[in-house]
Amino acid sequence: MLIRTHLVITSFFVLLFLPYVEGKLAFAVVALIAAFLPDVDSRFATIGRRKIARILQVFTKHRGVIHSFTFLMTLTFLLIIFYPRISLGFFLGYSLHLLADSFTPDGIKPFYPSKKKSTGIVPTGGKREMIVLVFFIIANLVLLGLRIFD
Repeated sequence: MLIRTHLVITSFFVLLFLPYVEGKLAFAVVALIAAFLPDVDSRFATIGRRKIARILQVFTKHRGVIHSFTFLMTLTFLLIIFYPRISLGFFLGYSLHLLADSFTPDGIKPFYPSKKKSTGIVPTGGKREMIVLVFFIIANLVLLGLRIFD
């Protein structure tokens, strides 16, 4: 999926969880940044165009280990130990990215190094993704309205 779709989906869940977390701003910012991170392994992604990402891409392939729940759980565990205040936001943003990508035909290997893929029927940049994007934009507006007038 395109980054805009990842951000809109993550925004919805940030709005959903926001009333229940401490450090609301940090939670929201970390979740939105984490929604970008899995694409560090793609030279076509915004984050993947950075020089540091290019070095990483020599050792990984797109939708490989970095696009796995195995990698996510390892990183989240380390964050819980060293930076517990940001671990929930990180887990939310990163996992939503992986979940969304699992609905594309390219899919992900959720439990790397297992070769089994999770795939779907929402082509990246296609009409179905546009429907998902518009749905979550509307859902965000509704949820934001509920939060404002609550």
